Amino acid sequence: MIPCLFKKFFGIECLGCGFQRSVVLIFQGEFSAAFKMYPALYTTLLFLILLALYFLDKSRNYQKIIWKAAGINLIFMCIGYYYKHFYL
Repeated sequence: MIPCLFKKFFGIECLGCGFQRSVVLIFQGEFSAAFKMYPALYTTLLFLILLALYFLDKSRNYQKIIWKAAGINLIFMCIGYYYKHFYL
């Protein structure tokens, strides 16, 4: 796994910490454990799929939905970060 440079330099986790481990858990079939590891996992994957579609399919305009997905993903990342650090 790639180490988190933010955590290495500053000593605290970033908004993306746990994403790699949660993707590994998805490949192992542990969907609820993946969500507990990184609550914004599914919105991040949706955002990445939409971003890939934007670059692969030039016939459609994905910009509005990408911005909406990015906003929703950011909200989930912040809520998950807050929950992980202050309630667990």
